[in-house]
Amino acid sequence: MGLNQEKKVWIIGHKNPDTDSICAAIAYADLKNKISEIKHEPKRAGSINEETRYVLDFFQVEEPELVTDVRAQMKDISFRRTAGVSDHISLKRAWELMKTEDVVTLPVTGVHNRLQGLIVTSDIATSYMDVYDNRVLATAKTLYKNIAETLAGTILAGNEHAYFMKGRVVAETSGPDWMDEYMEPDDLVILGGHTSSQMRAIENNASCLVVCLGLAVSKEVIEAADRRDCVVIGTPYDTFTAARLINQSMPIKYFMTKKNLIQFDLEDYVDDVKDVMSKVRHRDFPIVDEENNYVGMVSRRYLLNTQKKQIILVDHNEKTQAVDGIAGAEILEIIDHHRLGSLETISPVFFRNQPLGCTSTIIFQMYQEKDVEISKKTAGILCAAIISDTLMFRSPTCTDADRAAAEKLANIAGIDIEILAKNMFQAGSDFNRKTPEEIFYQDFKTFSAGKYEFGVAQLSAMSREELDTVRGKLKDFIEMVLSERKLDMVFVMLTDILEESTLLLSAGEEADGMIRQAFSVRREADGCLLKGVVSRKKQLIPALIGAMQE
Repeated sequence: MGLNQEKKVWIIGHKNPDTDSICAAIAYADLKNKISEIKHEPKRAGSINEETRYVLDFFQVEEPELVTDVRAQMKDISFRRTAGVSDHISLKRAWELMKTEDVVTLPVTGVHNRLQGLIVTSDIATSYMDVYDNRVLATAKTLYKNIAETLAGTILAGNEHAYFMKGRVVAETSGPDWMDEYMEPDDLVILGGHTSSQMRAIENNASCLVVCLGLAVSKEVIEAADRRDCVVIGTPYDTFTAARLINQSMPIKYFMTKKNLIQFDLEDYVDDVKDVMSKVRHRDFPIVDEENNYVGMVSRRYLLNTQKKQIILVDHNEKTQAVDGIAGAEILEIIDHHRLGSLETISPVFFRNQPLGCTSTIIFQMYQEKDVEISKKTAGILCAAIISDTLMFRSPTCTDADRAAAEKLANIAGIDIEILAKNMFQAGSDFNRKTPEEIFYQDFKTFSAGKYEFGVAQLSAMSREELDTVRGKLKDFIEMVLSERKLDMVFVMLTDILEESTLLLSAGEEADGMIRQAFSVRREADGCLLKGVVSRKKQLIPALIGAMQE
C-alpha cells in the first residue's frame, strides 16, 4: 500500500456523467460500505450537469470528487520513509546515517519538513578526493560542535555553537617558532600537548586549537583561550588522524545538491515517473506533497510491484466512455444496464447487467437482496436517477421494475415523483446561460460500430420551445466536435419529453445516409424529426449501429 495505508475502492461512472451515473456511484458506495470492511468512495469522471446538481442539492448529498485519470500514482505505492536531516549535520554524521539506514541518499529538510536538497555518497567522496583548499572548513561555515563530534573530542574552552568562519586549517610541524612564520590570524591549529606551542598559537590569534592524543590542557591555556575567544578542542586522535578526519566535520549544506532537483509529487502518475527515471542515472528520488514537504524516497525497484487503483464501474461498460487510464486500473465490478461494450478486463470480474431503464434500479435491487436499509437521502437520489434515465417512465427502456422501484424509493424519501421530475427537467433545460460546449457535453457518449466511431449527445426538456433555444447554438459546434475528436459522425438528440419525440441534429459526410437507412426519414432544414424516439440506448443507438453494420 502507499501513503494511505487504508485500502480503498473507487466507484465511478462514465465521462460526461448524467444523473444515473452520479447517483448510482454514490448509492452503491453507501451499500458497499455497509456490507464490506473495505472503504468504497464514489467518484465522478466529469463535470456535473445542472439536473444532477439540482438533485444533489435538493437531497443535500455531497458531490463526488472529480477523477480524470485512474492510473496508479506515487501515493499508491510503497516507498522508503528515510527521515530528513538538517543541513547543519556533519558529513561524518551523514555517512553514519547512510550506513545505518543502508541508503546512498539522504533528504535534507528544514522547517515543516520542507525539502531543501539531497546529500549522496558521491558528495562525501568529493570532500575527500577533490578538496585541497585548507580554507574549506571556514568557507563551509563549520560548527565547532561538529568538529568536536567528528574528532570524538571535547570542547575545553569557547562556545561550541560558534562557527569557524575565517582562517585555514594548519598542523604544527616544528614547535612554537614555526607558528610565528607560518600562522595567520583566525587559523585552526592542530597540535600536540606542549603548553608553549598552545600559548604561542593563542597569541597569534588562532580561532581554534585541536589538541591531540588526549593530552591534558593547562589552566593557563584555558584562561588564555577564553580571553581571546579561542575554542579549544581535545581529541584522542593523533595529529595525522585528526588532520585526515577534520574535513568530515563540514556541514552537508556545503556539498548537498540544492538546484535542479529531480523530485516527484504524490499525485504524479507512476508511468510518467518511470519515464523520467529511465532518462537519468540517479538511484534515489525524493517524493513531496503539494506544499513541497518531504514525505519519502523512491527508487526504480519500488515501482516494480505498483498497486493498481481498484475500480468499480457503474452505468457503462464502454472503453470510450470510461475515465482515462482505465486500462491501468484493476476493475473489480461492473454494474450496468447498457449493451455490452468494448471494455476488457485482465481478470474475471463481478458483472451485473440487466435490461432495465436505469442502473440505479439495479442498485435498489441490490439493497433489497442484501437486506440493507436505505436512507431517505439515498432513496431520493436513486429515485431521481430513475426518473431521469426513463424520462419519467416515458422512455421505451423503462420497465415495470423501474417504475416499481421509483415508487418505493419515493415513498421512503417522502417525495412526489411528478413534482421532482418537473423541477429536475427544468433545471437541466435551463440553457440560456450555458455555452454551446457546456450544453453539448452535459450528456455526450461515444460509440464504435464496425469501421465507424461516432458520438451522440442528448438534451431533454419538457417542451419544444426550450429545445429550440439551443438548436442554433449547436449547429456549428457539432461540426467542430467532429473535427477535434476525429469522429466519423456526431449526433445530437433534442428530446421533447412530453411530446415523446426527438429532433436529431447531425454532422459528418455519412450521417444523413445513416439516419435515412435507420429511420427512413429525410433531413429537414432543422434536422430529422423522430416521432416516438426518446431513448438513446434502446431506440437510437441500436438503429444507427444496425445501419452502419449493413
